[in-house]
Amino acid sequence: MGSENGKRGTGKKRGVRRRAVLLGGGTAVVGTAVLAREELARAWWRLPGMEKPRTDGALDHKAAEWTAAHQANWRRADRPDDYVIDRVVIHVVQGSYASALKVFRNPLHQAATHYVVRKDGHVAQMVRELDVAFHAGNRDMNERSIGIEHEGFVDRPRDFTAEMYAGSARLTADICRRYGIPVDREHVIGHVEVEGTDHTDPGPHWEWDRYMELVRRERTRLPAGPDGTA
Repeated sequence: MGSENGKRGTGKKRGVRRRAVLLGGGTAVVGTAVLAREELARAWWRLPGMEKPRTDGALDHKAAEWTAAHQANWRRADRPDDYVIDRVVIHVVQGSYASALKVFRNPLHQAATHYVVRKDGHVAQMVRELDVAFHAGNRDMNERSIGIEHEGFVDRPRDFTAEMYAGSARLTADICRRYGIPVDREHVIGHVEVEGTDHTDPGPHWEWDRYMELVRRERTRLPAGPDGTA
């Protein structure tokens, strides 16, 4: 898992340095104005009466159990209207299911995933998919993705049980259906594959071929997504 303060997709921080403004003149000012307009366009839903109705504890994945992460570990948003969701990021806790829930409820941790999957396949939802969870260590990826944490350790293949794979695959297939995300390794990725990360999870013992086949199988059992894709 990673914080909100990680690198952006380009490896550069948002904004324009004072030196760039001085040297670039009007071009830099125009660039800053464009960035400001983009931020305002994404924030329209914060205006009174514009935000989508919310219910505390509502589930996005119906098979999950709601266990709220502390608000310090995620950022309120209105996805996918302000940020398109097009990635699922797979994590491994390096600990137990209970320890993951504990740290995500701790405001000092400053990180959380949307979901945590236990070894028996049980799923906890801790952050609404509408909102940006601080899980990838990369702000762009946080804004565009849903994070799924898994109980266990990267160097213990026995932790990745058949029940865990099955429960996680049902969850990922459901996410892909609802947002029209292709079920492939470009869009379902490991934390290790996030640009700028220093994490190695889900590690060498995570069976990607097995997992993706399970996700594809579960996806075919679900109804078409909002865009009509199967």
